[in-house]
Amino acid sequence: MRLESSGRFDVVGEAADGEEAIDVVIRHEPQAVLLDVSMPAMDGLETLPSILAVRPGTAVVMFSGFGGTDLAAEARSLGALDFIEKSIPLEQLADRLLQSLGGAGPASTESSGERPSATADGGDGQEVDVAQLEQAILDEHLEGFRALFDRAAIGMATLTVHATIVRANEALAELMSCQPSDLVGVDYGRLTGGRGDILDQHLESLHSSQGDVATFEHPVPAPTGARTARTALVTLVPIRDSTGRMLYVFAQVQDITSQRAAEDELRRTEETFRLLVAAVEDYAIFMLEPSGRVASWNAGARRIKGYEATEIVGRHFRVFYPEEDQLTGHPERYLEGARRDGSFAEEGWRVRRDGSRFWASVVITAVHDERGRLIGFAKVTRDQTEQRANADDRSDAMAELTRLLAVTAHELRTPTAVIDGSAHTLQTTESQMAAGERDQLLRGIRSSADRLRRLAADLTAASQLEGTGLRLERQSVSLAQLIRGAALRRATTSPAVHVEVDAADEARIHADEVRLAQALDNLIDNAVRHGAPPYAVSARVRDDEVELRVTDAGPGVPVELVPRVFDRFATAGPTSGTGLGLYLVREIARVHGGEVDYQPPADGSPTAFCVRFPTPTPFR
Repeated sequence: MRLESSGRFDVVGEAADGEEAIDVVIRHEPQAVLLDVSMPAMDGLETLPSILAVRPGTAVVMFSGFGGTDLAAEARSLGALDFIEKSIPLEQLADRLLQSLGGAGPASTESSGERPSATADGGDGQEVDVAQLEQAILDEHLEGFRALFDRAAIGMATLTVHATIVRANEALAELMSCQPSDLVGVDYGRLTGGRGDILDQHLESLHSSQGDVATFEHPVPAPTGARTARTALVTLVPIRDSTGRMLYVFAQVQDITSQRAAEDELRRTEETFRLLVAAVEDYAIFMLEPSGRVASWNAGARRIKGYEATEIVGRHFRVFYPEEDQLTGHPERYLEGARRDGSFAEEGWRVRRDGSRFWASVVITAVHDERGRLIGFAKVTRDQTEQRANADDRSDAMAELTRLLAVTAHELRTPTAVIDGSAHTLQTTESQMAAGERDQLLRGIRSSADRLRRLAADLTAASQLEGTGLRLERQSVSLAQLIRGAALRRATTSPAVHVEVDAADEARIHADEVRLAQALDNLIDNAVRHGAPPYAVSARVRDDEVELRVTDAGPGVPVELVPRVFDRFATAGPTSGTGLGLYLVREIARVHGGEVDYQPPADGSPTAFCVRFPTPTPFR
């Protein structure tokens, strides 16, 4: 619209006809109204008194394509501030309206406001009583206003200066659960649910201060059959004479029960949310000022970051970042990203009050008011240190599994090739072989088969440990027979390897013979793979324990591997086996209530692995 585009007016509403114009004035209470004379339903001359009745402080300027002094004079007599003809160029409208609102109307006689004579020619030679005509017109306007008053969807009443109701409409009567006639003569203070003193105070203020409007709320008794009371918002508009004396009061009464209920529910929801945020301990949830300073603090923030609210509120949030991030300006870039994009998320290291670090998952969101102005940032932080460690563990486990599969394939390839090659040779040339050659091939097959057996046993045991654990079938086992059997198995598969045996025949143990044999096989295999002869296995029974000991003359375990030599998949290199052998020795020892340790060579003592079992429970 031309007026608003001029930049000097704020157009708060528009109306298509007189009734709609009155409704717009009631809702928006504008300072000025530009009113067309020619409008449907109710023209401008009819609408003008009604507007001034409901909003006497509004300046009304008539705007019409009809010229002439009579129309302009009539408009002024009804209360218009000025009269502007539509023949004025639109680009001059804003200036002309400002001139009118400033009180300096045009100097021409067309807008001077002079009244015509008391009588006029009616067109047929008869004189017309102008005063009578004006009264008739005014009465017609008033009747139109009364009709509008009665049909209004919002409660309306006319009060005396002492709050007595002299007129009420249907909407107000419905709100008060009665008929309009029942309200006439009633002091409105009796309808306010005990807040009549507030009404009296507002009336006194309007009377003494020349105020334009007063508002207050009061309860309305619930209608028959209803359980809850309602709430009404009352707007009081004084009607004054030319001297400013208050003649009566126009009251607009609106049922705002639903609005207040919604506001109360919103307040309860906000309070519940505030309490929820304050109580959450798994997440640090707090607000930042636009500058980045901490504005609020919750229990989760206190638990995760270690600061009390009194220690951190008011400080810049860069304190949560490692020094290297602070030096590069990362916190400030983080805020800028949230300001630009609406939100920003990342994971990274953060610093607690005690200086320790934790891995954080962070989301920061820009918060704006209803006008779109940035008022701060909401920041949510979760401690993901444990989850990160678990993820690293899973990654390491996957890497270990991949390596195990590769090593297992390698471990399977060699004995499989030996068995396949030996079997093929025997099949094709056995009749031409000497006995020694045939025995050598058969020993190769036995050795490779034993290697496959031990690999399968190790993989099965490792799988059981990851699942339900090793199952034991305990029985009385002769230690001498146990270690002699291990030495014999090795000699059978590796004739060049000699294992010395030292065990008393009476030494016995209550254990799972198969598992102990597996542990001894792994220890002997480890000595043969990484050590040097002579190899020896011994068993000793002391007062409080039984010891199985496997020794060799090799250089021992590399220093860097010693701390984890019994860990799963620990190896000295890519060709050092699956890394399960010593791990299973330890687990088999522990499931029997014992333990294993490594003793490096020193002062002439050989490299040794010792498995010890306490005697009270598992042995006899």
